[in-house]
Amino acid sequence: MAQQHLDRLTAVDASFLAQEGPSSHMHIGGIVICEGPAPGYEEMLDHIRTRLHLVPRYRQRLAQPPLETGRPLWVDDPTFNLEYHVRQTALPAPGSEDQLMRLVARIMSQQLDRSKPLWEMWIIEGLEEGGFALITKTHHALIDGISGVDLATVMFDLSPVPPQIPHSDEPWQPQPEPTGAELVAGGAAGLARVAAGAVGAGLSLVRRPGATWRAVSEAAEGLGEVAWAGLNPAPATPLNVEIGPHRRYRVVRNRLEDFKEVKNAFGGTVNDVVLTVVTGALRDWLHSRGVRTEGLELRALVPVSTRSAEQSGDLGNRITVMRGPLPVYIADPVARLRAVKAAMDGLKESKQAVGAEVLTGVQSFAPPTVLAQASRLNFSTRLFNLIVTNVPGPQFSLYVRGREMEDVFPIAFLPKGHALAIAIMSYNGQMNFGLLGDYDALPDLDRIGDGIEASLAELLALARRRTGPARSSSNGATRDASPAPA
Repeated sequence: MAQQHLDRLTAVDASFLAQEGPSSHMHIGGIVICEGPAPGYEEMLDHIRTRLHLVPRYRQRLAQPPLETGRPLWVDDPTFNLEYHVRQTALPAPGSEDQLMRLVARIMSQQLDRSKPLWEMWIIEGLEEGGFALITKTHHALIDGISGVDLATVMFDLSPVPPQIPHSDEPWQPQPEPTGAELVAGGAAGLARVAAGAVGAGLSLVRRPGATWRAVSEAAEGLGEVAWAGLNPAPATPLNVEIGPHRRYRVVRNRLEDFKEVKNAFGGTVNDVVLTVVTGALRDWLHSRGVRTEGLELRALVPVSTRSAEQSGDLGNRITVMRGPLPVYIADPVARLRAVKAAMDGLKESKQAVGAEVLTGVQSFAPPTVLAQASRLNFSTRLFNLIVTNVPGPQFSLYVRGREMEDVFPIAFLPKGHALAIAIMSYNGQMNFGLLGDYDALPDLDRIGDGIEASLAELLALARRRTGPARSSSNGATRDASPAPA
């Protein structure tokens, strides 16, 4: 049997392993709620088994070259067992959403076993409103949140009738485990490919001297802006404390149309409105904690995909980040939105994202020990107060084994020293928020969730006052067109 091709982790992927600690789990996930009844366990296993070839990484585990001679590599797991990764349980009666969220928090509090492929899926039955839930849990090194939407085709279909997925008639067989020498050679080959790519890019730039000067200039400016951000740390807040391994989780349902209505009334983008709503919720929460917000501006780490259209099917992470301001010092919600819009426009025009990409490229040549230090620096509490990631999803119904997906909620992760992460995902007209909090640091996580609802309602009322009479909300009731009291 031929020896398998060894894929070395990218610098970004390896950094997610280095950042992981006993209290900072680096897995992400999501909750999908589908109409019932749930497929049988064996039916789900067969459904997944016929599609695993579309995501070969899901049958691979980490392998570390001897003496840390390179970053880890992905190799086939010779003992891969689908039943280990796909688990089934049921909520006790009454099966409330609160019970479901507590189960989600418990599952996300446990680290993944690095000796096996870094993912789990849970089938949850016994929901109070009927139907069933799927909880996914995948290490960030395996897939990033944005490209993960593309790879969800492993599970979900565009119609109630599952299509025939082409696959080999031969059962999957793992490639032989590589020897220590082969792991060392695989790491060296990966480094050579990175170097060759850098040389190729350099030769391409030499042929286009104008592009060379622009690229060097932009990279220099970008590194300067990243350095400036490091010298101007994020403010100290109750969000930035020592965290433990246990989690709380809260979801907030919204309509994408409401965010678009606010955007259309006052300008900006849907993401600007999202950040403004989060800012309003955090302002209220800080006040509830007795924290004064005059002159206080929080910073959100906002992941940005650098994956091009041509790379949409590639595995591995291609992301960089920007640090978006959250001006909690502004009381007026419309003024808050305009401040967020101006700040985000400035970041897009700046070279901050370019600088982060350059640093990622430099890390590609770093030994694992140096990379571990660099990755901890990139997620330093000094740079940001919380993660806010907005993942665009499909605006049409998806199905699993003929059951329609009714709700989806994303789950982010908590780096060391960060007690809150907010993930947002749009799907089929929804704009749903998932709030992940440290169990001890955020016993009042519900206050932030309620604040998101109130902040959006306030902006929406002001938008409707500006553009016309109130419309019906998603539950059929007419919302008050007057703004909430300041």
